[in-house]
Amino acid sequence: MSFVSTLRQWDEAVACVEQRDPASALRIFLNIEEKNSKIFFNIGCLYLNNSELDEAEKAFDRSIGKDEHLAAAFFQRGVTFYKKERFEESLLDFQQAFKQLRGNQLIDYKPLGLRYKLYACEVLHNIGLVQAQLGKWEKAQENLLTALSLRADAKFSHIDHALDAILKQKLFPLVEIRAGLLFKPNKHYVAELEKRDYLGKAKVVSSIVPADEFSGFAPLQPQVDNVPSTPKVPEVLRVFEGEPHTVLYEFYPETKEELAVLPGNIVFVLQKGADNWASVVFNEKIEPLNENDDIPAPPRRAPPSRPIISQALLYSSQTNNIRDFSGCIVKVHFRFTIAVRIAHGQSYGIILQTISSKLKLPASALTLCYAKEGVEERVNLEESEMEAVWNSVKDNRLALWCSLTEVKYNSLTHLLVALYSYASSTPEDLDFEQGNIITVLSKVNDEWLEGQCNGKVGIFPSSFVKALNGDQQCE
Repeated sequence: MSFVSTLRQWDEAVACVEQRDPASALRIFLNIEEKNSKIFFNIGCLYLNNSELDEAEKAFDRSIGKDEHLAAAFFQRGVTFYKKERFEESLLDFQQAFKQLRGNQLIDYKPLGLRYKLYACEVLHNIGLVQAQLGKWEKAQENLLTALSLRADAKFSHIDHALDAILKQKLFPLVEIRAGLLFKPNKHYVAELEKRDYLGKAKVVSSIVPADEFSGFAPLQPQVDNVPSTPKVPEVLRVFEGEPHTVLYEFYPETKEELAVLPGNIVFVLQKGADNWASVVFNEKIEPLNENDDIPAPPRRAPPSRPIISQALLYSSQTNNIRDFSGCIVKVHFRFTIAVRIAHGQSYGIILQTISSKLKLPASALTLCYAKEGVEERVNLEESEMEAVWNSVKDNRLALWCSLTEVKYNSLTHLLVALYSYASSTPEDLDFEQGNIITVLSKVNDEWLEGQCNGKVGIFPSSFVKALNGDQQCE
C-alpha cells in the first residue's frame, strides 16, 4: 500500500472518531496495511475505550515495538495493565514512561499530531497509585511528594487529594488520557490529497447580450421576434462575393443610406455605380459608399510561410547551444515517489546531486539503491555499480530507491555539524544555526536525536545534521 493510501485512510479514521463513530474508525485503522507506531497507538486507545483490554495490550505492544521511545504508549499500556489488575507490569510501564521524559516536566505531542501533554507529575501520580495497590505506602508517599514538587500548574489539585488519601492509606482515581484523543496525520500532507482547480471557472467579461452568464466556447446569440418562415441568408456571407478595399479618407454620412468609415478600414465592394458611389459591406452592414479613383486594389502578394522549427531541438537564446532532452526517466521511491530526467551514462555523483536537489535534502544524508538482476536484495548505488545500472535500463526507464542515511553513533558522545538552521517549536527542541557543532547525547528514534549545543540540551531532526569528519568522536 502506498503512503498516499495510508494517509487517506488514517485521515478518514480520525474523522470518524470526531463524528463519534469509533467502530468505523477502528475498522478503517485495522484495514491499513502499513501501520506505524502512531496508528497502533490509536488502535490501542480505541480498544481501551471499549474495555477490550487484551486487544488494547496487543496494540500498545506493537506501537512500542515500532517506536521504543514513545512515552505515551508506555503510559497507556500501564493504564491497561492496571485495569487488568496486573500491577507489577503496570508499575514497570509507568516507570518506563517517566524515564522517557528524560528529566523534563512534560512532553508536548502536538507537533507529532496528538493534542496532549504528558506531565511528569501525573506519571508519578499513577506510580504512587500502583505502589499503593501493592501495599508499598511509603514509596507511594515519596512519589507523590516528588510529583507535588514537579507540579507546574494549579490545575493538578488531584495530586494534593491523592497525597491526603495515601496518608489515610486509601486509594485514589487513576489518571488517563481523555477518550477521543488520537494521533492525526500531518495536516500539510492531508491538504495535498485534495484535488485543486488551478484554472478556475471561466467568467464572462464582455458580451453583446445583457446579463450574459454563458462561459462556454460560443456566446449566447440575441433573440428576435417575428422570425420569418424562410431564414434569411446572413449578409456577412455576401462578403465573399465582394473584393476587399482599404479606405484612404474619412467619410461622414449625410443620410441614413450612407456609411461612416475611417482611414484604414477594410470594406468589401459588392457593386460599383457610374455616379462614383459603391455598395459595400462594412461590419456586416451594406450601405452605399462614395467611391473615388484613389481606392487601392486589394493586396495580391501571398503571405509569408511559417518558419519550420525542429521539434527535437531547442536552441538557447543566450548560449546558442543545442539542448538534447532525450534522457532516461529515473523514478525514485522515497517517502513519496518522484521522477527526474538524467542523461545516459552519467556518474553516481551527478545522479545523487540531481535527486538531492529534487528532494531538497543534503546529498550526504541520502542512500541510493537499485534492483540488480539475479540478486534478491537491493544493491547500494556506487560508482562501481554504474555500468550495471545503465545496462539494466529498459524502455528508457530506471527505478531507484532512496532512504535517509542513518547517523551512526554509539555509547560515546559524537560530534555533528548543522547543515541548516533549526528553530524550536516546543520546549524540548534544540535551537542551532547552520554550521554549529552539536554533541550527540542519545538517539530518540529513527528521525530525532538528543544533543547539546551552545550550552543547551534538547532534541532535533537527524536530517538537519551530518557527521563531523566522518566518525570522529569527542573525548
